[in-house]
Amino acid sequence: MYPANFEYTRPSTVEEAVALLGKYGDDAKVLAGGHSLIPAMKLRLARPNVLVDIGRITNLNYVKTDAHGRFAIGAMTTHADIAASRPLRTKCPLLPETAAHIGDVQVRNKGTIGGSLVHADPAADYPGAMLALNAEMDLVGPKGKRVVRVADFFVALLQSAVGPDEILTEIRIPETSPAVAYVKTEQKASGFALAGVAVVQSMAGFRIGVTGVAAKAYRASAVEHVLAKLKSPKPEEIAQASMLAADGVHPLSDIHASAEYRAHLAQINTRRAIEKALSRAVAAEK
Repeated sequence: MYPANFEYTRPSTVEEAVALLGKYGDDAKVLAGGHSLIPAMKLRLARPNVLVDIGRITNLNYVKTDAHGRFAIGAMTTHADIAASRPLRTKCPLLPETAAHIGDVQVRNKGTIGGSLVHADPAADYPGAMLALNAEMDLVGPKGKRVVRVADFFVALLQSAVGPDEILTEIRIPETSPAVAYVKTEQKASGFALAGVAVVQSMAGFRIGVTGVAAKAYRASAVEHVLAKLKSPKPEEIAQASMLAADGVHPLSDIHASAEYRAHLAQINTRRAIEKALSRAVAAEK
């Protein structure tokens, strides 16, 4: 199918892109990598009158460290670049591991982290990792820049905190220990997560982000609270705690998986991700 007619614009700066969004309002959509928006347009599920293509804004593609020692990632950085980043693989390995699970080679080489996060697909891989990493995002709009913590970023099904006249420009995440893992059960045709679980262990305890199960990614807080009481959790204790991985959420049910099956996958993958993170911590100490 072909999309409806639209006007195409290609700003060269963030300021120009924000001005275009302000000019056209709800008639405009931002085009990043295009792997979510273009298929929706072809199916006429999205019919913007104006596309604002930010693909040529070159200063939005980077991985660097900021003044506080955190990784700063430009919103137009591709999944492939994140998966291949040596600094990330060394000091924040969860994000490259997660990026390597996304789609296929073509998707990873064209799709961007910013486009994926703003789209807020409940089955995307990044949201769970962002929650586990306690990320924060910079949004730029007509009133300047504002910072949004990841806990407030994913609002609802296919809805993020990014306003219609704003652009996500940067994502910041901390360095971590090697005690991380992302475990995913995917829908085989698309690669989207039926249940993906990201785990980060630190001195403060476990942070566990779950994607693919509910209408938006969430923290498995009940599991975290149980693990916080255990100094060195045994396999049976991890298994018991992981049974709480879907507590307090309403799992999705569709042609790919029932609500009960998604909840079950959340429990299984939480256990596996915790065990993998702990095994990596042990290996790093040898």
